[in-house]
Formats: sequence, C-alpha cells, structure tokens
Amino acid sequence: MPPVPPPGSPQTRFTTLDRAQRVRFRRAVTLMLMTLVLPGSAQLVAGNRRVGRIALRTWITLAVLGTVALVASYFWHGVAFWAGTDTMFLQALRLGLMALAIGWAYLFIDAWRLGQPLTLQRQHRLAIVGVNGFLCFSVAGALLFGAHVVGVQRQFMISMFGDGAAVGASHGRYNVLLMGGDSGAGRWGLRPDSMTVASIDAETGKTVLISLPRNMQNFPFAEGSVMAEQFPDGFDVEGMYLNGLATWALDHADLFAGSKSPGVDATIQGVEGITGLKMNYWAMVNLEGFKDLVDAVGGVELNVRQPIPVGLPYEDTFHYIEPGTRTLDGHDTLWFARAREGSDDYSRMARQKCVMGAMLQQVSPQVALRNFEKIAGASSAMVSTNVPRGEVDRFVDLALKAKSQKIATLSLVPPMINTAHPDIALVQQKVGESIARAEGRTPSPTVDAAPESDADTSSEAPAAEAPAATGGASTTPSAPATPEAPPSVTGGSLGSMSQGYAANESEDLGAVC
Repeated sequence: MPPVPPPGSPQTRFTTLDRAQRVRFRRAVTLMLMTLVLPGSAQLVAGNRRVGRIALRTWITLAVLGTVALVASYFWHGVAFWAGTDTMFLQALRLGLMALAIGWAYLFIDAWRLGQPLTLQRQHRLAIVGVNGFLCFSVAGALLFGAHVVGVQRQFMISMFGDGAAVGASHGRYNVLLMGGDSGAGRWGLRPDSMTVASIDAETGKTVLISLPRNMQNFPFAEGSVMAEQFPDGFDVEGMYLNGLATWALDHADLFAGSKSPGVDATIQGVEGITGLKMNYWAMVNLEGFKDLVDAVGGVELNVRQPIPVGLPYEDTFHYIEPGTRTLDGHDTLWFARAREGSDDYSRMARQKCVMGAMLQQVSPQVALRNFEKIAGASSAMVSTNVPRGEVDRFVDLALKAKSQKIATLSLVPPMINTAHPDIALVQQKVGESIARAEGRTPSPTVDAAPESDADTSSEAPAAEAPAATGGASTTPSAPATPEAPPSVTGGSLGSMSQGYAANESEDLGAVC
C-alpha cells in the first residue's frame, strides 16, 4: 500500500485542486445540459432567477401548446392544414422561431458564464467552449432553419394563391379546371395544350377527372356569359377549336372589362357550356415547369407499355423510354405525357391521366416534407391559379382523402363523342353518369340522343364497352370460347382510337395505367 502523503504536502494540495477542477468542470457541463433540456433551469439554480423563471415558463407554455397542436392535428387534420397555409400564422411562427433561437442562444452563453470557465484548467476551458458552441449553434441553427422553412412556405402561399373570396361547392362538389400550357415566349396561358376538370366531392374527396379535347368545335357557352352573347349559336368559327378560346379572348379583351385573365374566363365559359358543370376555380400548369416538380419529388413511377421517344431524332440526347415499370425524371415524364410519335391526341390524353394519377398517389406527406423547399420553388414557377389562400387547407385535406380512393375518369373523345360536331346532350349525360357513379348513386336512365353525324351513330355502345375491350375496369363476367387476345396498345396507351382508351374512361385510373 503506497504511503499516504501528510496533510499540507504539495502532493495533497495538487490532488485536492485536481478534484476541485473536475467538480467545477462537471458543474459547468451540467449547467449547459440543463439549458438544453429545460431552458432557464441553469439560471434558477445558479444565476438570475427572474430570467430563469421567464425562460422556464416560456418553454413550458410552448411545450404545452405544441403538444396540444400535435394531438389536435392527429385527430383533426384541418388544424395542421390551416397552420401550414395561413400567412399571418406563418409570419408569427417565423418571428417566434427567430426570437426563440436568439433567446436560447443567450441562455447557453449565460450558462457558460455561470460555469466560471476562467477558473478551469486549459483543457477543461477548451472542452467547455466546444460543448457550449456545439449546443448553442445546433439549437439556434435548427430553430433558424425552421424559421427559414416557414418563410419559404409563407412566400409560396403569397406568390401561388390569391386573396379572393372562397366559392362554395356546386351541388356538393368542387369543380376545378386544370389547364396545361407551354411556357415559351408569347405562349404562356394563350393556348392550353390540355384541359381537365377535376370534379371533387366536397366531403369525401372522391375525384372524377373529365378531360376535354383541345380540338373540340361547335360547342355552346354557359348561359349569360360574355362568350354566349358573342356566339349565341355556339363557337362555330372556322378553323378555331376549344384551345383557341384563350387567344380569341385576348384579341377581344375589351369584352372582358375588369378581368385579369380574359383568356381563362373565355375557356371556362366554354368548358361550362360543354360539361354543364359550374367551375369553382382554375389552375394553369406550365408544362415545362412540371419537370422541376417531378424532379423535386424524386421522379414518378409509370407503367410504360411501348417505347416512348424522348426528344427529336436529330438531338444528341434523343432516346426511347423502354417498356416496363420505370421511375422517370421530370424530363422523361414530360415526354411520356406529350410524345406524339405513333400516337394521337386521345392516347396522349390517356397517358397524361396516368401521370396525374401517379403523382397524386405517389407524392406522400413524408416525401413532400423531405423535399419541401424544392417543391415550393418548382410549384411557384409551375402553377398560376385563382384558388384563394383561405381554401388551400380544404383542398389539401380533400387531396389526402382522394389518395385512398379510386380515381374515375371520363374523356369526351371519339368513339363516344364526335369532336367536330359534339352531341352536347350526350356529353352532359355522360358527365352526370360518371359523377353519379363516383358518388355511389345510380345514374339516371339513359336518354337516347340523336346523332349529329355518322361518326356519332354507333359511338355510344362501343364507348360503354371500351374499358372491357381494352383492359379497363369493367368486371362484367364473360365466358369466351377461345383465349382472349391481349389488349391493344396505341401510342403507349392501353386501347385504340376506334375502341377507346382505357385510361380515358374508367372507374379506377390506377388499374388501367
């Protein structure tokens, strides 16, 4: 056993000093950890108790409010949706996070001071500085980053959505006109390349996608509208189609006094006249900007049925998307939706519906959160809409409900509809039947409509059978004597123009894509 040094000897004094140094070091570290777990507790124990009480009460209040908000959001998603879309709340939250970051950083610095770093040995002082700096910058940095994300969301809401008044549901449904247009010089918003009405049940979110061909002619307008006054017998201008309404309206903007978007107004009046549905809102999608959105969510998985050309043959990057289940980036997804080679307009419409359905199903809240800033940036450049900010939380809630349900589709195209001389009574009947089926109601008895041309004479019966003949969602039992022929594929879409494309009329879009 080593001899015990006598009291007062240099060795004893060294051991006592070393032990005291370790005690002060542990105390300093403890004060900083207390500040991390319970801000203000270090000041209550060893510093300004008034500051400690204020900090601790603030922390407890915020913890209680946060817990209540999380519980309320779990049971009622509307709380979270409101919080994420209300610009005043977002601004208050952003400023609050910044203030919290500054206050917490001050508490860490004060806890470091209370630990009396100048009384510690050099290695202990350096360790305390490192620990304090790490905790201070980590906590304050996380809060400031949160403030930045909240600011991005607020700016996104301001730049994307307007501050207009909300419009009530029409017959229990929200009808939103989705238009896709090119973004080239002089083209943005002028000639929509695609037009789809998303008819959404205001309670369940059950959605019916009703697509209109851009080459539709000789159609009426909504009663009492500006375009109905100009064309009381319908839009029968030679060489002009549905997608030309926007151009016509811009050339006659004086007829739409006070309108910020006469081209959109004219298009809506035409769509309402054709479908018989009242449009609540509209959204114009920049198809080129759509690429950035797909890239922001990490691509989209699609079922490719035929080789789809990407680009033009003379381009160095020209290639084909090969058949199979493929995860496509934004560039290839846009070409999948718009490629013309070996296609017709109606097969392209079918592929576009498949892209829309895949995006709805695959972009989960988790994916959106992970890629939030990129999605917000892409969406701001991609979409122009008149949906007011106060309604965004409602549509987010409906979109999440729609994810768990089948999406029904209806396209007003051949063989069911003759786009040159559409039977409007038949069109509106088909629209009503699709919505009735989506709502679980029995459609009204079919009223035979007199065909307006030879192209319409036999269109109704084949259209009803098209999904079954092309791999659609029909489940009518049959007992063929011979094995069924594989479904036809045209332009990458299941079906053909003469039979109809499965994705253009289906009760379950996911099953036919």
